[in-house]
Amino acid sequence: MNWMIYGANGYTGELMAREAARQGLKPILAGRNEAAITSLAVELGLEVRVFSLDQAAAISQGLEGCKLVLHCAGPFSVTSEPMIAACLATGTHYLDITGEISVFQNAHEQTDKARHTDIVLIPGVGFDVVPSDCLAATLVEALPAATQLVLAVEMAGGLSPGTAKTGVEGLGSGGYVRRDGELLEVPTAWKTRKIPFAHKERLAVTIPWGDVYTAYVSTGVPDIEVYMSMPPSTIRNMRYTRWFQSILGLGMVQSFIKKQIENRVKGPDDSTRETSHSELWGEVTSADGRTVSATMTAPNGYDLTVSAGLGIVRYLLDNDVEGGYYTPSLLMGADYASSLPGVELRIL
Repeated sequence: MNWMIYGANGYTGELMAREAARQGLKPILAGRNEAAITSLAVELGLEVRVFSLDQAAAISQGLEGCKLVLHCAGPFSVTSEPMIAACLATGTHYLDITGEISVFQNAHEQTDKARHTDIVLIPGVGFDVVPSDCLAATLVEALPAATQLVLAVEMAGGLSPGTAKTGVEGLGSGGYVRRDGELLEVPTAWKTRKIPFAHKERLAVTIPWGDVYTAYVSTGVPDIEVYMSMPPSTIRNMRYTRWFQSILGLGMVQSFIKKQIENRVKGPDDSTRETSHSELWGEVTSADGRTVSATMTAPNGYDLTVSAGLGIVRYLLDNDVEGGYYTPSLLMGADYASSLPGVELRIL
């Protein structure tokens, strides 16, 4: 059964393509860089399709005959909308590896269309947001009366060019939390707190991680904050950017910084990924003060993205799933993340 990895020549897309080929999954490799896509497809013995995302007809033609597309070409705030529109037009399941709130929101708003065309929309099938979404769902299963949810992540090993560019896009805006079920915009680096990760306590700061959107859909908990472990100096620098947000959001400034990233950021190599790991922590609280917390230790975020994403691909290829918008835990169950290689969940 045909399926596609779009953006297969990018850092994470190539990791996906190589592992999919190793597993015998035979994806069609696609993207707009003909030379890079063709070179990788020839090496792996896979079919190739070349098209960009600036013309709806070209995307629909490119998706012809595919049951699903795993979209790996960011920035997803730009690329996801045309791809989702084409998937709705062609009856193709849509998966991506985003962590951007705007992408989750747009996909969720297409729920009725997805049901009508009987396709699955499930953005965030990688490190953003599979482990954290499953952690949130597990905690709420343990405390169904939860009204507050706090999640925290710690990543090691460095960033890919695409992830770094996505971070640059956020320089021109603030952060987000959930309050009473609604998204609330807050200043950059709004709050800090000490997080008791499994390996060590760390200082962390609020970030607009995708779970601010998805965890509410998955669990219904109305108040949600997400933190990331960072050094105090980095947190101070984040707060300094509040004074320059309007400038940092300008197109020419964004383009300049992203160009520097293209020239300097290559993403972690195999050795770095093998020797680094990720940590997550979460806690839910009920109105009467009861709490349940948990830690999760996982492989490097990019390796987890590959195993999580391809696991969901396999599930959708092998099963007839009712169309609609899903989060990872709603589709795969709260225990999906802990079933992945190298992931250890501990409820405290």
